[in-house]
Amino acid sequence: MSSRAGTRAAAHPRKRIGAGVLFAAAIVLVGAMAWDTKVIEVGGEDELQDGSFSAERYGEEQFIRIQASVEERAVDAEELANAIAEDQTAAGSRYGVPTGVAPAIPVRFTGVVGEGRSGIYVVDVRGVPEDLTIRVQTGPAINGTDLRDATGDIGFGQFTNQIEYQNAGSAINEAMKNQVLSEIDASDLSGKNISVTGVFKLVNQKNWLITPVRISVQ
Repeated sequence: MSSRAGTRAAAHPRKRIGAGVLFAAAIVLVGAMAWDTKVIEVGGEDELQDGSFSAERYGEEQFIRIQASVEERAVDAEELANAIAEDQTAAGSRYGVPTGVAPAIPVRFTGVVGEGRSGIYVVDVRGVPEDLTIRVQTGPAINGTDLRDATGDIGFGQFTNQIEYQNAGSAINEAMKNQVLSEIDASDLSGKNISVTGVFKLVNQKNWLITPVRISVQ
């Protein structure tokens, strides 16, 4: 009896020691995992180094380049309207870049802002045909991929998938809002004179919807 009791008594310390070792090992493992874990901020340097796509960073960088290109190539609205009226296809080829749907054409003009709806204003521009409607979108929603397609050198093949390609277009629009539209009060532009440089896709020669890269209100 005493021998068995002694054996049991001797076994308990070993169990406690074994449990203690396992617990200590678990603590070490958790600590190692925490040490090795790296928090990656969306759009931050770590994300880019990790190889993932930052739409926000891409949009900011690309908009600066797109803005410069559009301003350099922008055609006066009166000249462009006359060229389109004469030969829409030739005008699109001369002044724009192909996008698959319609050429994206950079344009500039000054005019008086008319009525607006959902952030899209009609602008009365002197020198253009009376049957031509020129509209400018000022947000908060900026629709379309006109900015992304404005230079003709951003294509689907540069991205991993369609989602990244779409996100790139949205991010460029967002960058434009932050850098351009944030400088003006677009809540009520009616009756004011504005100067605009922007881009549109020549889908309808009688109706241009301009996405601005530069806009000033007088």
